[in-house]
Amino acid sequence: MAFSKIGVVGLGTMGAGIAEVIARSGVEVVGVEADEGGLERAKGYLAHSTDRAVSRGKLTEAEATALLGRIALGTDLTAVKDCELVVEAIPERMELKKALFAELDALLAPDAVLATNTSALSVTELATGTGRPSQVVGLHWFNPAPVMGLVEVVKTVVTDPSVVASVEELVAQVGKQAATAGDRAGFIANALLFGYLNNAVRMYESKYASREDIDAAMRFGCGHPMGPLALLDLIGLDSAYEILETMYRQSRDHRHAPAPLLKQYVTAGLLGRKTGRGLYTYAGPDSSEIVADTDTPVAASEATPRAVAKIGVIGTGTMATGIIEVCAKSGYHVVFRARGEDKLAAVRKKVEGSLDKAVQKGKLTEELRGETLARITGTTSLDDLADCDLVIEAVVEELSVKKALFAALDDVMKPGAVLATTTSSLPVIECATATKRPADVIGMHWFNPATVMKLVEVVPTVTTAPDVVATVLDVCAKVNKHPVLCGDRAGFIVNALLFPYLNDAVTMLEAHYATTDDIDFAMTAGCGHPMGPFALMDVVGLDVTLAIQKTLYDEFREPGDSPALMLEHLVKAGYLGRKTGRGFRDYARK
Repeated sequence: MAFSKIGVVGLGTMGAGIAEVIARSGVEVVGVEADEGGLERAKGYLAHSTDRAVSRGKLTEAEATALLGRIALGTDLTAVKDCELVVEAIPERMELKKALFAELDALLAPDAVLATNTSALSVTELATGTGRPSQVVGLHWFNPAPVMGLVEVVKTVVTDPSVVASVEELVAQVGKQAATAGDRAGFIANALLFGYLNNAVRMYESKYASREDIDAAMRFGCGHPMGPLALLDLIGLDSAYEILETMYRQSRDHRHAPAPLLKQYVTAGLLGRKTGRGLYTYAGPDSSEIVADTDTPVAASEATPRAVAKIGVIGTGTMATGIIEVCAKSGYHVVFRARGEDKLAAVRKKVEGSLDKAVQKGKLTEELRGETLARITGTTSLDDLADCDLVIEAVVEELSVKKALFAALDDVMKPGAVLATTTSSLPVIECATATKRPADVIGMHWFNPATVMKLVEVVPTVTTAPDVVATVLDVCAKVNKHPVLCGDRAGFIVNALLFPYLNDAVTMLEAHYATTDDIDFAMTAGCGHPMGPFALMDVVGLDVTLAIQKTLYDEFREPGDSPALMLEHLVKAGYLGRKTGRGFRDYARK
């Protein structure tokens, strides 16, 4: 059925936004707020939002006037009695929502639909408190509603399929896209997002990395619009705590139990941006300007960096080739080692091709291209790296191979040379103890493609000398990369946060909770991620995803991080993603 008159109860930022979006599509809206003060704030929001849309050319003056004319506002709940659908957007407390639904159930026509905008509470519990459980549905909008393209449609086990179809039709009518899922805590987006956010708080709580480095790692390493800790401050730590508590009550998964640090902040009234202080400190309440506080990192060491003029790179893959180009473009002399003349030629050809593209795009001059190539030397002998000041290995991600290589470098390299591994998840200390110079060994995890990605995770071990850390940080600055410091444990920052989230997405899929398309859309449209989890795993490689998740599980022994069976089965079948033409999606047919 098509809805011609819709009620919205609760006209805070979210409710007023929902009313605006629905009215913009031509549907009559009845908006109800608890008191006159709230009503005036809602009117101010609607006026400001529509004025801004007019100023940006998204609405004409006449369209804005007509839109506002379709919204009837008041404080009397009985005004919604003739509505065919009522959406509640009141505070996220079960007792309030149940009381409201009981009132609406008695007030509305028998065939009217009740929808809740809850982001985490049980839709089933709300439905069974009414006399019309088959006509109750979740309709979870994202903030700000006029901007965000996603609406989660949440069905319970008793929701009438025709009700689901009707609200899906409404979502399309108002210019949004529906992601439909069953009723479980967090639905799609929050179920995946808040486990990741909680993991980030635990990481910060353990002093494993600074809040700034955790956030920078996820912005620069994954392309997220905000780091997880800054995002928590924006959401509100109290709201995050309540969502996690709700998820934990349903899942009993330790990973959803709110981090103790989060509870401390909430108890202290430090709720994020809205109070002027949360995980970060802000210039004032509701300010987005972060100001320095006692937790702001200062220079970690007064150590003087070692001089680096020549860099050695071992490996011939995409990562090694990118590192060679970046370092040579930045003025370093680079010696790269390959296993044969054919691989030497292939690397040089790749670098030349990349530089040629940069010249064609106006990002590099012919002169700088020539100078860059002149600084690159290839060799098949490890001995030719002996006088390098820094050696970066980028060979296969096998610990035995890396340990053997570091043992060989120990015999070849001059005293004081820094030895770095680009491993993404293996223990750096294992490489260090394969040498007689563990103080000179450090992790330097670049991201692919190295010519584009800004992030480098710098991973000292318990034996790494302070001036070695200073040296690598100095090199990162000179090659225009953003370094983040983290301890030597599986996954470092990015992979330790990213891959459990990806694994959770597979678990959600294998439970038939939602489709790959709905999950991917929920995370791109609802959370601003550049790629959904399944699209990302198909690019990374399902075999790589599984290997990293196994490493994380072996290190942390978190039951919820056990690799999803579906992931293991796809890898066994040889469905590894884009590189084989099939992973979670079939690329061979496209």
